[in-house]
Amino acid sequence: MQARFGSKPGGYIWAIVDPLAHVTIMTTIFSALARVPAIGSDFALFFASGYLPFIFYQGMSTFVAGAVRSNKNLFSYPIVSPFDAAVARYILQLITSVLVTIVVMLLSTSESTHLNQLNLGLAVEAVTVASLMGFGMGMANISLFADYPLYEKVFSLINRPLYLLSGVLLVPESMPGPIYDMLMWNPLVHIVMWFREAIYPEYTPTGLDKLYAIECTSVLLMIGLCLFTASKTLREDRI
Repeated sequence: MQARFGSKPGGYIWAIVDPLAHVTIMTTIFSALARVPAIGSDFALFFASGYLPFIFYQGMSTFVAGAVRSNKNLFSYPIVSPFDAAVARYILQLITSVLVTIVVMLLSTSESTHLNQLNLGLAVEAVTVASLMGFGMGMANISLFADYPLYEKVFSLINRPLYLLSGVLLVPESMPGPIYDMLMWNPLVHIVMWFREAIYPEYTPTGLDKLYAIECTSVLLMIGLCLFTASKTLREDRI
């Protein structure tokens, strides 16, 4: 935790300020363009309910992907393996994301009734699946980034529009049929809908398929672990 945040101004507080500032900016922009959000009446809560589960995946996949590259010195100790570094990063990022979610949810809404009606079980399920999906992607990218340096640049380009294609800024049900069908192939859309279902009791996502999100996460975890285990570059770098 100290190694990750100690060198940044504000230290650990920056992990909370960054998503809170993002929600604030998006709220300011969209409240000027529309009278009410797609769900409820609080723009800040609406964007927080989409952005927070997304960063459970995005933050996890990015942080875990750098686990081996940033901790090679630790591997001189026989007891420490690359997998240990990846799991340690998963735990740290999970704790950070949970703390950020609690703080942002408390600060981003003026409607306390939504928090009183929060379905905590559904929320925990959604963010757990999101974090495991991010861990699977991060594990796969540890290997792919090491074996194929060009892939890292390609992945960065492909990953940029994912924020817009994951239902963070909208509800998929409001989109035209062909676009809706395309969005529903993205498991992150289902995770965001899953989390919003926990926040808004009146929201019933018609296309939500929790099993599909879990299946995609399981497949990604298996692929990530297999690539991580089979990577020739990681074996050669192991001291």
